[in-house]
Amino acid sequence: MPLTDAILEASQWIPQAQTHERRARAFGEPFVGRRMKGRKHPIEDFLFTYYTQKPGQLYRWHPGAGVVLLGEPALERLDWKFYRAVHTEAGPGVELDLHAFAQARSAAIGFARIILSGTSSRPGNFACFGLHEWAMAYKSEVNGIRHEYLPLRLGAQGTDAVVEEHRIRCTHFDAFRFYTPQAVPLNELQPSRETQRELEQPACLHANMDLYKWAYKLSPAVPSELMMDCFELAWEIRTMDMQASPYDLSDWGYRAIAIETPEGKAEYVALQRDFADRAEVLRARLLAVAESLPLEQS
Repeated sequence: MPLTDAILEASQWIPQAQTHERRARAFGEPFVGRRMKGRKHPIEDFLFTYYTQKPGQLYRWHPGAGVVLLGEPALERLDWKFYRAVHTEAGPGVELDLHAFAQARSAAIGFARIILSGTSSRPGNFACFGLHEWAMAYKSEVNGIRHEYLPLRLGAQGTDAVVEEHRIRCTHFDAFRFYTPQAVPLNELQPSRETQRELEQPACLHANMDLYKWAYKLSPAVPSELMMDCFELAWEIRTMDMQASPYDLSDWGYRAIAIETPEGKAEYVALQRDFADRAEVLRARLLAVAESLPLEQS
């Protein structure tokens, strides 16, 4: 699908950039402040520590491909990666250098298309109940736990019992790779990076959080408003993911979703379905961007 150039005066795009920066700083600045003080947050740090995009990168607004920015402030972007100068009847401006971007990111574009389209094509598994987090804490008396500053809500033996009493069928490699050694054979599937394109499915919390990853991997071709939509959904999903985990977050102000009970399972699935529906809209928007970009060999 060809991209159509739009031309934005400084009076049009600068307010958008400022709005985006305020939106992003509301999440990034508390993280930076905690890090400077050596503090951790089990939920709010995740999107800045697990994912590779840093707060300063998140703050930068990008209009996406096919948009020319006019005005003196736009020319500062000539020092930004993948921007180039253009000349219009309204004056000098900058835009995404689509050729340079496609050459440098061809592999990412191609893989994003495969993952995004493939995930949408499969049925969702709404019976996982977030047990990936429990499998990561299985046999903690031997292995320790990933979040050493958080207590286990049911204790070590209670956590192990939940894992052993449930069917575990995690499809997401980047969750599975953090399982404890004793939990690995308990998973009905053995996801790998090679099978990721075959196993990702639209109910998976981590696959839906990863929409943020695909958004920034395709940045600056992805409009920043879409990237922040993905970021905020991932933030909400991470919150629910940890509420349903084996950790006790009551001291942090979060109540547990007790997935070991019928009531907790029902609550988990209801939230999971809502996230899946919202993620599918964002996935379609990201896929439209990915499919609009050329694939070129570097």
